[in-house]
Amino acid sequence: MIQAFRRIALTALLLLIYVPVSQAAQDESSDSGGAPIDVVGKVQDHNSLDVAGLHIPLPRIILVDGQWYFYGSTEGAVASGNFVEENGALVPADGSPITIDMSITSHLVFFWLAIVLTLWLTISMARKYKKGVGRKTEPRGWFQNLFEITFVFVRDEIARDNIPDKKYKKFVPYLFAVFVGITFMNLFGLLPWGATATADITVTAILALFTFIITQWNGSKDHWEHVFMFPGVPPLMRVILTPIEIIGLFTKPLALAVRLFANMLSGKIMIICILGLIFIFAEIFGNPAGIGMSLFAVPLTVALYVLKAFVGILQAYIFTLLSAVFIGMAAEEHEHHEEGIEAHA
Repeated sequence: MIQAFRRIALTALLLLIYVPVSQAAQDESSDSGGAPIDVVGKVQDHNSLDVAGLHIPLPRIILVDGQWYFYGSTEGAVASGNFVEENGALVPADGSPITIDMSITSHLVFFWLAIVLTLWLTISMARKYKKGVGRKTEPRGWFQNLFEITFVFVRDEIARDNIPDKKYKKFVPYLFAVFVGITFMNLFGLLPWGATATADITVTAILALFTFIITQWNGSKDHWEHVFMFPGVPPLMRVILTPIEIIGLFTKPLALAVRLFANMLSGKIMIICILGLIFIFAEIFGNPAGIGMSLFAVPLTVALYVLKAFVGILQAYIFTLLSAVFIGMAAEEHEHHEEGIEAHA
């Protein structure tokens, strides 16, 4: 009886997840110039949200030649006559270049949602601890226990292990916020109508920029000496090593941004391509072939969803861990033994 109930629940869950995804992919294919499925159109950023069958346009905020234009949607901007839509992009009707496009997009909405959830989570838990729940007594409920496990993991296994003992505590809030926020953004892409904000290079670049600024701002005197001076190194070698170290300051955050972006984008593309096989087979061989392919594609997509959930948490951990490593390397005070070496010589 229990096994039958589990099978029914699993079937209902699959229908809840994949019917909307398949319908969204089919709707997208109708606007992709006759192609069975438009992969690029599914992963790129949009100026609207499609949630539970509802089309929600997002505001367009554009600066052209020193003048700001505000519209409630792309359709409103086109209806005004000031803009036209070309190849899916909004351009001024008079041909002037767009100076700044501050329009709200789907990736930005889910980025904000992740930040809001992270703030709500930390503030609500802080209030509980301030009242003594979890501090004077045992944590209450699975939610607070999960929060404490996550916080202690970030504090002890990431921050304390990679940042000097006297300095690691002040970086724990940032590292915890990064871990939780990226996890939310990664997992949002698993929702039927969700979008993976970290599959956008601009989002991951901003996150990496925060790590870069914090790293360099908290760099010790020894850190900067080893970037520009290289104590104990012959002057001729400094000419070679100094440019390499300066380049290294920027390649580290670049690697952070590209790694997270590439992993999340590739996972999303893989799922869309596998589901797209259903529509491709139906387009070429007919509906029976599409139904037959679904027997292979849907279970495989289920497995990929589980894998993508794991990868989403793993990539959040890797980003946080490398951020802690970079901060720790910059904040560390090195011991110099030049005098002892010279005396020995």
